[in-house]
Amino acid sequence: MSRAVAANRAVEPPGDRLQGLPPVIGRATRLVVLGSFPGIASLQARQYYGHPRNQFWPILGAIWGLDLPAMGYAQRLAELRRRGLGIWDVYASCRREGSLDQAIEEPAFNDLASLRRRAPGLVAIAHNGGESARALRHTAALGLPVHRLPSTSPANASWSFERKLEAWRSVFAGAGLV
Repeated sequence: MSRAVAANRAVEPPGDRLQGLPPVIGRATRLVVLGSFPGIASLQARQYYGHPRNQFWPILGAIWGLDLPAMGYAQRLAELRRRGLGIWDVYASCRREGSLDQAIEEPAFNDLASLRRRAPGLVAIAHNGGESARALRHTAALGLPVHRLPSTSPANASWSFERKLEAWRSVFAGAGLV
């Protein structure tokens, strides 16, 4: 059995649905970044973007000029809230072995229609990667600008850090978060 499969089974017994993380969204949220579903490292840590090679925190740190990866998780979340960024996933639960989006089976959506109620100051939505972007029709129905960003996952090696950073910075600037 691979280490990834064994680690996944430590989170949930085989055959059971994996449950995602609660939203990090507040009334002052201006931009929500939606991932697909947390990977094994994130589920085990109960933290968004918990895999040490995921570039989410380094990209945000580069945009804001902060060393976010060096901060504790609670401090990172406080910084996101302070700057008007929310994070959540399109899927509330699923079945999956390993961490790859391609392995997601039987996904159940989060209540994406609630985003405007949860964040009345919301000005845009961004999907972190292709699997998240499958929900574009749901998020576009909210009547806000919706962006598809390159995935920060370590599995997305076709984009350099600098190229990802440029795309993310552009969306953040458009939402007034830079």
